Amino acid sequence: MELLDLTGAWQFAQVGKKEWMPANVPGGVHTDLLALERIPDPFVGDNELKVAWVAKEDWQYRRSFDASPSLLSRQQVWLVADGLDTLARVTLNGRELGETDNMYRQYRWDVKKLLKPSGNELVITFFSTVNLALDRQAKRPLAGVSQAIPGGPHVRKAPCQFGWDWGPQLPPIGIWKDIRLEAYDHARIADVHLRQQHTGKSVSITANIKLDGTAAGLLAQLRVTTPNGEVFQVSGDPTSKLEVTILNPQLWWPNGYGQQPLYQVQVLLQKGTEVIDDKRSRLGLRTVELIQKPDQWGKSFTFAVNGVKIWAKGANWIPADSFPTRNHRASLEGLIRSATQAHQNMLRVWGGGFYEDETFYDLCDEYGVLIWQDFIFSCSIYPLEDAAFLANLEVEVAQNVARLRHHASLALWCGNNEMEQGWAEWGWNKPELFTLRDAYHQFFHKILPAWVANSDPDHTYWPSSPSSDIPFEDPNGQVQGDAHYWEVWHRGKPFTAYRDQFPRFMSEFGFQALPPIETIATYAEPKDWNMTSYIMERHQKNDHGNVYMVSQLLDTFQLPKDFDSLVYLSMVLQAEGIRYGVEHWRRFPERVSGTIYWQLNDCWPVASWSSLDYFGRWKALHYAAKRFYAPLLLSIEDAPPFQKVSVTNDATSEFAGKVEWSLQTLAGKILKSGNESVKVAAQSHKRVVELDFSSFATQENKRDLVFVARLFQGSNCIATQTAFFVATKHIQLSSPEIQTIVSESKGLLQVELKAATLARLVECKFEGVDAVLSDNYFDLPAGQIAVITTRMPAGWDLEKARVALRVRSVYDSYDH
Repeated sequence: MELLDLTGAWQFAQVGKKEWMPANVPGGVHTDLLALERIPDPFVGDNELKVAWVAKEDWQYRRSFDASPSLLSRQQVWLVADGLDTLARVTLNGRELGETDNMYRQYRWDVKKLLKPSGNELVITFFSTVNLALDRQAKRPLAGVSQAIPGGPHVRKAPCQFGWDWGPQLPPIGIWKDIRLEAYDHARIADVHLRQQHTGKSVSITANIKLDGTAAGLLAQLRVTTPNGEVFQVSGDPTSKLEVTILNPQLWWPNGYGQQPLYQVQVLLQKGTEVIDDKRSRLGLRTVELIQKPDQWGKSFTFAVNGVKIWAKGANWIPADSFPTRNHRASLEGLIRSATQAHQNMLRVWGGGFYEDETFYDLCDEYGVLIWQDFIFSCSIYPLEDAAFLANLEVEVAQNVARLRHHASLALWCGNNEMEQGWAEWGWNKPELFTLRDAYHQFFHKILPAWVANSDPDHTYWPSSPSSDIPFEDPNGQVQGDAHYWEVWHRGKPFTAYRDQFPRFMSEFGFQALPPIETIATYAEPKDWNMTSYIMERHQKNDHGNVYMVSQLLDTFQLPKDFDSLVYLSMVLQAEGIRYGVEHWRRFPERVSGTIYWQLNDCWPVASWSSLDYFGRWKALHYAAKRFYAPLLLSIEDAPPFQKVSVTNDATSEFAGKVEWSLQTLAGKILKSGNESVKVAAQSHKRVVELDFSSFATQENKRDLVFVARLFQGSNCIATQTAFFVATKHIQLSSPEIQTIVSESKGLLQVELKAATLARLVECKFEGVDAVLSDNYFDLPAGQIAVITTRMPAGWDLEKARVALRVRSVYDSYDH
């Protein structure tokens, strides 16, 4: 195989205008215009509106290239585009090769007869997806999300790029993946289907090879290199199944359950001694299954890896940038590493974005993050009865399933996001739409699962999220299947409502927060730092989202004294709300098998449900997730005046330790205390103690009380929890007078904190640097010492760190 890379420097122009400008491929019109300073930054202020014209125009990209004699001599030469976004016409040397209408597909064109030694000109004309979507929507309206440019379901393009309730209306245009010439003689490897069979203490790895071209006179070789460097290989006819057996394999495990060893797999195609093509992959040897068995509550929904049941702890993943060509390995790795630092073991690649780049799945393999992979359909009605639309989808599905099926991280294929719920609960089920309803049923319950089974029989298919797996019947129920719960955010229910829910698997729920003030400063000037300012509302895409936030905030906290305090309170409010839900569900591990909160990340700087903002900054929720997703969870079920203490153990071995508890005043006076030895079996939960403080929590003094529980393993305190007897806004807080001691050892900064009286939800940060701390946004009871650490920022010394340290708590957020 001979390749000619066609990425790099191109030119682009607006159709109808003669000015050709420099472009970069992979890339897109917005990012190219931005690099040339032809448009303002779409993420700043209300510039989203000022650049809306870009997606309504047609654009051309072109480049010239030479073809070497070696390349021209090949029997086959193909132009291969891994991703064109989205409606494009491709010409080479004035001859049209074809048109594209699906950003998720790879396209290939035979160009052997069109090439010349020098001066080849490749031109790709992109037509506006916005104009096409609007035109088709006018002719045939299809339901979609209210925050989006109408008509998105008519086009195979990332739905959220037309706008969502957290994302802007900035549909990219351009060559968003690699483009190249592939030249070869005889044949090329078109596909390799790697499968693994686990039996006892061995794993058989098989490769089924698909060729473009003839296999006559060719030999294929399967070569597997273990993590230790040992090589297993076998050769044979390319049309036959190749197989190697690994004895005593090193198994791949999700984060928190073991290591992630990866085997290097190479498939070579040879003619004699010459290697004419090869495909490389990495395999994690593991089994993964979704266990659905009848039980006393209905039917389980539990993932198991290597036969071990996994309590899924994670978040929903959306595209990490509105302009996906800006997603590089370093930024993706930062987000995935942050997820695993918070003990997450599963991400749901949500169906309103796109099938992620190979780098994303490679990183999930490396970090031990299981992937719930939606197909790209979300919250809309699609024209699934249209034969041409289905034919387009069939190629899309086959290509992407084949591309991703070998990844150790892949756990589940899911048909769509919330569309079955739409048909059952959102008013779509009208007589005039019955044809589309029938088409939905046929596609997601019959056609798509058959396509998946044909390409990937080794992973479970699930029809929709949420779903009961019974078409249109109780899709968001709690007897079987997965559930989304949005009554707290969208309906204004209190956080206590989470305790009424017992889903078999909670795959969506969430609460919004503002991003950190440093992020707000990137899109809003200080004069706009007001919750209801025009710019702040431009960066809030959920209808009435800021109102919902403030309403719930005032149910919990006092009116903040300034905007910076409001930002802080919004973040700790979000953290407290999601903590409340997750701790409840983790107290019932035999009934609820996992939680995936909405959402991990952002695609631009915005108020949203994320725990990591657009720049990867940890919001309070992410620190809370590090605690509530910890393998050993100490939790308090507070129902004043009752306090119930529980320990949940996700580990595969028994936990033995001790719980110490105390009822004390905010100033630290102990009113009652005790301790309990505790043993918690592997992967189970135990209620340790249930206490009645009726005689203490009287009307006169309950505002001055805090219940503190601590979990010990030996002499090591591994978790501290607090609970109160009134809402935080009514706690009789006084200045905690937090004292800090900052020290440094071997490049690690350490901050020791101690408070004179209870400090609620303590925030620590170092001004001028984005530092990830070992803990943050925690309660600090009077007299107790908390120690947090972080790496010393580059170029800093101890004195600079001391000057930059900022500490505050809820007490500092309002006027006294």
